[in-house]
Amino acid sequence: MYASLYCGDCRAAKRFLDSNNFAYTVINVDEDPEAEAELMRRVGKRAVPQLVIDGEWFQPYKPGMGLLYDELNRKLGIQS
Repeated sequence: MYASLYCGDCRAAKRFLDSNNFAYTVINVDEDPEAEAELMRRVGKRAVPQLVIDGEWFQPYKPGMGLLYDELNRKLGIQS
């Protein structure tokens, strides 16, 4: 997961993944210029959180709407 320390949606995504026992690695774009550059190449903006699932980039939130729990459930195969 590409994330930033200041990002509330990133913290919510971490809590979601933890509560569903998903293993993940946090790549902090604030501390890693190469990661920030990769994020910009892939999505065209510095929008976090970004999940990379089986090589596919996925933005699990929408500005003003917060974390998209239903989409996360579908993407990760979680039955709600």
